[in-house]
Amino acid sequence: MSVEHSTASPASPAAPRAVRRTRPATVLLAAFAALAAIHLAALPAGAATAEHLTKPALMPVLAAYVLTRGGPRPLAAALLFGCGGDTLLQIGGDIAFLAGMGSFAAGHVCYLLLFAKGGARRVPTVVAAGYGIGWLGTVALLWPDLPADMRAPVAGYSLLLTGMALGALRAGPLAAAGGALFVLSDTLIATGIAEWPQAPVPQFWIMLTYLGAQYALAAALTRAPAASAA
Repeated sequence: MSVEHSTASPASPAAPRAVRRTRPATVLLAAFAALAAIHLAALPAGAATAEHLTKPALMPVLAAYVLTRGGPRPLAAALLFGCGGDTLLQIGGDIAFLAGMGSFAAGHVCYLLLFAKGGARRVPTVVAAGYGIGWLGTVALLWPDLPADMRAPVAGYSLLLTGMALGALRAGPLAAAGGALFVLSDTLIATGIAEWPQAPVPQFWIMLTYLGAQYALAAALTRAPAASAA
């Protein structure tokens, strides 16, 4: 009597691991989206408590999502440096602002390291020149209206930010969008420091573009095989 063997192969060990990894990542991404929605809604509503509680929690949740998805650790570090900047800027005052700027700058260095390792696309010379001209023109326009002690830090930080945005172009369209949104967000902050006319609820637009920037960079660098290998 012949013995029939089942044709169904046993489940691959990788499949349960993938499921286990996907579920926490989905929960964390949903938590980030919920926190972002609450934070953005709190800004025009003037709900200071909700605003202050949600802002420091945003980037750690996004960093946890990145790590759960198997993203590179320098990316999680960049997001956590963003958390440091968010928290320090929320404190207020010149010293906290400069410390927060330094924390964001450290995050940009992490991004630049990732783009150097994983970026494969060549940045067209005309685009690089456009970013350079944009940086120089923005600093020149803002310079007379910035407080004297903020001029050099803002110019230096914005140069690093522009370099990060240029590096993001090497990592694909999603990362490039994230870099451009980051430039826009921080430019809105700089115009506020210079006391230029602002849109209604300026913090809403700053945070909207900032959250979009960080998520786009995180999503792009988590998906990229070269970045993940780093």
